[in-house]
Amino acid sequence: MMRGHFYPVLRLAALALAGLLMAVQSALAVVEIDITRGTPKPVPIAVTPFLGGSPQDRQTGAQIAGVIQADLHNSGLFQAIDRAAFIERIADISRAPRFADWRLINAQALVVGRVVHEPDGGLRTEFRLWDVFAGKQLAGQQFFTRGQNWRRVGHMIADVIYQRLTGEKGYFDTRIVFVAERGTKDARVKQLAIMDQDGHNLRMLTSGRSLVLTPRFSPSSHEITYMSYESGRPRVYLLNIETLQKEVVGDFPNMTFAPRFSPDGRHIVMSLQHGPNANIYTMDLNSRQTRRLTTTAAIDTGPSYSPDGRRIVFESDRSGSQQLYVMNADGSGQTRISAGQGRYST
Repeated sequence: MMRGHFYPVLRLAALALAGLLMAVQSALAVVEIDITRGTPKPVPIAVTPFLGGSPQDRQTGAQIAGVIQADLHNSGLFQAIDRAAFIERIADISRAPRFADWRLINAQALVVGRVVHEPDGGLRTEFRLWDVFAGKQLAGQQFFTRGQNWRRVGHMIADVIYQRLTGEKGYFDTRIVFVAERGTKDARVKQLAIMDQDGHNLRMLTSGRSLVLTPRFSPSSHEITYMSYESGRPRVYLLNIETLQKEVVGDFPNMTFAPRFSPDGRHIVMSLQHGPNANIYTMDLNSRQTRRLTTTAAIDTGPSYSPDGRRIVFESDRSGSQQLYVMNADGSGQTRISAGQGRYST
């Protein structure tokens, strides 16, 4: 399965908080997580229900706060404080909270927010992240999107909080693409499927009438490359996630394995079988021209680009057992990188 980013939001705007709230303190913040250690102690964090002027606003605000709390708690780095323990009831997020009340329940970080449903169907969500022990605001943003995207807003806020407190980019505003199976043992149906990283918003992308394999997101996360036997032959397809429009980018007479995008999205790399052997090829997605990178009488498979796109790692049994190799993106400089007594590296 593969993880990628969400579809675009209508608008995302950072709030200008100068003059209204305390300045963000980055270098001197008390709340820090050392993620280089194996088992960091979870940081106690309080996520209050987001305020709203109408019952609909308050319901959505509670749902968004629930998503934020679940995301942070499930990361293993945060411990959500039971709301029954809250002493202060937030009534205005533009004012600093009573930090002493939150220290009494051992909250190190505090999240507050409010939600407004606009007349045009839009949703405006605002939040603040406070360092309770330092008495400082760490983050504050405002999001504008469609009302039905409230779950995504929660994930985006959780990402901001995660990055601000850990220094690492959050992963909550992402989706997973995978092959879903159903049916009996003798009549299995396989479909491409996509869902939020927390399992919500599951959606099938293909009908299940043909075998599908190895889905991978493009760098933009708007498209998926995958293998299908829709025509009875192995083909590489590109699928637009939102429109479900697909196109064939490779029609090969023999087996094709695990197509993957280059980091710039301009090429895909894959393994093509010729007789008993398989070699690594790249395809230019504009010209649809393929280029062979390996020429061994072996099975070379499982290629993947390095993050900068300059090198490719792959598996090969050219040494007598399956090992890992790396080469330049043009096929030069092929070098074995796995070692030891193991007979199988992947």
